[in-house]
Amino acid sequence: MNNTKKKYKVEKIKGRVVAVCRSERKGTVKRKITEGLLIKDFGLKEDAHSGKWHRQISLLGIESINKMNEKGIEIKYGDFAENLTVEGIVLNQLSLGTKLKVGENVLLEVTQIGKECHHGCEIRKKIGDCVMPREGIFARVLEGGKVKAGDGIEVVSK
Repeated sequence: MNNTKKKYKVEKIKGRVVAVCRSERKGTVKRKITEGLLIKDFGLKEDAHSGKWHRQISLLGIESINKMNEKGIEIKYGDFAENLTVEGIVLNQLSLGTKLKVGENVLLEVTQIGKECHHGCEIRKKIGDCVMPREGIFARVLEGGKVKAGDGIEVVSK
């Protein structure tokens, strides 16, 4: 087995993972976990939304959650169904195809910016707005590995 690590061009855009969240069944709230395993071409192990499609991992900035909290509703990590809550990178300004290095080994590729809220969106019902359609992003896992709160996240190519 070849133990050489792949090298990626690193940009100056860096942040960190604030929380890792998963749900075991679709239609249930994602819960914060200590550590997750991202599987190549699949997503977060034991997450209901993982699979061989373009939305294997969802990401949302802590700044987006804070904006909603300022509107008077308590939002917890995972309430927007995000797998990774991050800070320090403006996710919705990334381009499709942007690659993100997370922790030591994980490599993600941005595949979608935003999404439509479903009609039963509890957050939209309560306060009339939801940030996920504008500010959340989705990615596929190019290289897997473990992720946890405190891990670095950085743009490695656009």
